[in-house]
Amino acid sequence: MEIVRRPSHAGSWYTDNPQKLAEELEGWLRESGLTKSHDVRGVIAPHAGYSYSGRAAAYAFGNIDPTNITRVFLLGPSHHYYTLKCAVSTATVYRTPIGDLPIDLEVIEELKATGKFETMDIRVDEDEHSMEMHLPYLAKVFEGHPVKVVPILVGALKPEAEAMYGQLLAKYVDDPKNFFSVSSDFCHWGSRFNYMHYDKKHGAIHRSIEALDRMGMDIIETGNPDAFKQYLSEYDNTICGRHPISVFLHMLRNCSTKIKINFLQYEQSSQCKTMRDSSVSYASAAAKLDA
Repeated sequence: MEIVRRPSHAGSWYTDNPQKLAEELEGWLRESGLTKSHDVRGVIAPHAGYSYSGRAAAYAFGNIDPTNITRVFLLGPSHHYYTLKCAVSTATVYRTPIGDLPIDLEVIEELKATGKFETMDIRVDEDEHSMEMHLPYLAKVFEGHPVKVVPILVGALKPEAEAMYGQLLAKYVDDPKNFFSVSSDFCHWGSRFNYMHYDKKHGAIHRSIEALDRMGMDIIETGNPDAFKQYLSEYDNTICGRHPISVFLHMLRNCSTKIKINFLQYEQSSQCKTMRDSSVSYASAAAKLDA
């Protein structure tokens, strides 16, 4: 029986007009000027409304060469549903305004068989935007190439659980037909986010935010989940996809394939100059075979 996850944020977070959406995505991908590479095996990309982060996200998705990839694992944080585990979808297809992405039910069953995954009902699935915001880009990049998706909602994991899921999922990294789309925004700064870290030595507030984000990005590029955990506990930077990123770092640590993460774009929704301002940061990275 077909169970469709509707594109619940289309028409608000991004346009529900298929032609307009396709044109926007094509425009951003073209502007990124990136060359597609077989060696890119994963991305870290933002998940805000496209008017905020659509352009930045192109610097992740523009790297993808769809030729040999048949399966995309989506790792997204949970914004509304509280769980200490990871959860898989009950849907059989993820709909986007520009095409459907079927779910790889075989891999979902494999993951459920480990006993470590919850299932999220369709309401929880449709409420969550972190993975949905990657779907139109994936539908566009994989146009004409059959691909299935494996959506994994990553809960508020303890460090031991991050390591456990990383070990469990590492084997999938060693199959070159698999690709990984990790969803995260970076610093959410301002009183409305309850986070106002400001190191005056960097000058303006937005420069302090950038310095803090870039410190985290540099640590992610080292591939060391322990150093990332240390950074988060020290600065508490409001990186909403901290758990998906940590699981991905543990996957890369535990797989046999040598893969290096490189950040290619960094943007802020606005430049904070006073303590009354607020902003969200967006960073895009490619995870590439490291010869």
